Amino acid sequence: MKYHNLKTFYIPWALLCAFLFSSLHTQAAGLPDFTKMVEQYGPAVVNISSSNNHKSKDSKRSREIPNIPEDSPLYDFLRKFLEEEERSGGDEDSLPHRFLRSQGSGFIISPDGYVVTNEHVIHDADDIIVRLTDRRELTAKVIGTDKRSDLALLKIDDNDENKDLPFVKIGSSDKLKVGEWVLAIGSPFGFENTVTAGIVSAKGRSLPEGNSNYIPFIQTDVAINPGNSGGPLFNLNGEVVGINAQIYSKSGGFMGVSFTIPIDIAMSIVNQIKDKGSVSRGWLGVLIQDVNSDLAKSFHMDKPKGALVVEIFDGPAKLAGLKVRDVIIAFDGHKITRSSELPPIVGSVPAGATVDALIIRAGKEIPIKVTVGELPAEEDMGRVTGKADTVEKTARLGVAVTDLDEDMRKALKVEKGGVLVKKVKSDAAKEAGVRKGDVILMLGSQEIADVKSFEAIADTLKAGEFVSILINRKGSPTFLAMEVPEK
Repeated sequence: MKYHNLKTFYIPWALLCAFLFSSLHTQAAGLPDFTKMVEQYGPAVVNISSSNNHKSKDSKRSREIPNIPEDSPLYDFLRKFLEEEERSGGDEDSLPHRFLRSQGSGFIISPDGYVVTNEHVIHDADDIIVRLTDRRELTAKVIGTDKRSDLALLKIDDNDENKDLPFVKIGSSDKLKVGEWVLAIGSPFGFENTVTAGIVSAKGRSLPEGNSNYIPFIQTDVAINPGNSGGPLFNLNGEVVGINAQIYSKSGGFMGVSFTIPIDIAMSIVNQIKDKGSVSRGWLGVLIQDVNSDLAKSFHMDKPKGALVVEIFDGPAKLAGLKVRDVIIAFDGHKITRSSELPPIVGSVPAGATVDALIIRAGKEIPIKVTVGELPAEEDMGRVTGKADTVEKTARLGVAVTDLDEDMRKALKVEKGGVLVKKVKSDAAKEAGVRKGDVILMLGSQEIADVKSFEAIADTLKAGEFVSILINRKGSPTFLAMEVPEK
């Protein structure tokens, strides 16, 4: 009996183990195999070293350890790695003629030696070395750069040694789907031809810093680290769908969030650099933000969507008749769901072209035509100043406000009108996000000239309704939405 019981016990376990092994094998068989792709296109991915021939205050940049906690294992690893690099290259003071500036990645896009990388990889470089997987080290020159997109086009020097150059196949980032497998090849921390893989986490990401307004980034969980900049992101067909550019990190290393420039936008910029030597972008001349649910209620919209205009400069938007509080929901045939979608669409329109747009104004959809301008190299946002009284008042909305004098306008970058928030007293104002130091420029559709007009307009508001409030916070205009409290 005991033997029988053991037998009946072992047989189910054997079956279970066989099932689990079969299941794991099936799952493994369903995972992508990147080996052939790496063998075929890996040789077209290059390591890029740039240097300058004069000592500067930035000459130690590539030898500095990123902002990583000292108790992190990565900190100790990088410290040893960079110390060894310095020993092998000699003391910096003994290198008066050549200083390492940066290292990054890139990829060859054509057999005649054109290379794409990030602008920050070769910024201010005098000499550029492109290193291939077959150990060739080739010199390259800069054809052109675009700081707004952080892109650079290089050209490997023509000579007999530079024959039979491998090159990548360009795909389409527009066809890329969230959840799709992708692969990156680059040189993290100088380790050449490192391969990492993951999935597309999101598309159309807008980053808060830099020139990201013109780039709807692809977000991935592919391990990207310093040195991967400029390297390609491949889809499973072996096509380049993006250029790895940035990571989100509090440690200086990979934390699961990486950002890639879509290849469709990148190649448009590269082709302009190649053909014209410069990049031209369409320009509307507005500052915009997203519409949240409370703002949508205040604008009598059925749901949050579009790009809310918070400021208008002298330019195409002003000539077309756009106004602050307009919500742009379509532009040049593209629906605008989020404000981050508008800048790259406008930027892709040739300067001088007239396109159709659709806006929401006072709850009604209005079609307009806009003649797109060219984005200036440096936008002049000059302001004028004026005098104002400085009498503090407490309005019905639960905020203590005061008029602005000339010095305050200069400091706060406010051109005209508005009142300065001195205290936030009501829960409604606090929940709406109003802060001490904000300058209130508009209540609903009405502009605020001074404290007197602010109180008069506030007294006309109906309790329980949502009202939009345009504020200027540290020089940046933003719309908030407040539920009007009882009197």
